[in-house]
Amino acid sequence: MRISITGRNIELTEGLKAAVEDKLSKLEKYFTQDTLANVTLSVEKDRQKIEVTIPVKGQIIRSEQVSNDMYVSIDLVEEVIERQLKKYRQKIITRQQDAERFFQEDFIGDEDDGDSNEVKIIRSKKFGMKPMYPEDACIQMELLGHNFFVFRNAQTDEVNVVYKRRGNTYGLIEPEF
Repeated sequence: MRISITGRNIELTEGLKAAVEDKLSKLEKYFTQDTLANVTLSVEKDRQKIEVTIPVKGQIIRSEQVSNDMYVSIDLVEEVIERQLKKYRQKIITRQQDAERFFQEDFIGDEDDGDSNEVKIIRSKKFGMKPMYPEDACIQMELLGHNFFVFRNAQTDEVNVVYKRRGNTYGLIEPEF
């Protein structure tokens, strides 16, 4: 597993790099050697934050931890990612075992069932998007009771998404060309 470490508003010392690499090296048993783990360390006021993103076969394993001490945040993020990986692995094992049981039985079902890994869109919506500012989109999202809201940004005239984050904060997704 390769680890890419970046820092925002923080000087990446050798001690921090070593701590991140030491903790994340415990997870190497779950990944191939060419898997890339993106780690971002940042400081905002008294908050020491670490974000780890690891793409895995069409899925993304991600964790973000905040504390008063960066080393505590590093410990926490490693524990969370390991839990996610164990859960992900168990899900795959269960899916395989269920598939084996299904095929072992003499079952005659609908021919149209198709592959269980196939993505099926069961609902489609169309709606008009009037230009609005991201703050207005957040208000609209709250009024609708949704976790995200798609809108046309009045400043850039591009389609954006606002979403609800932990701690009653919001995120904005903008296209990158």
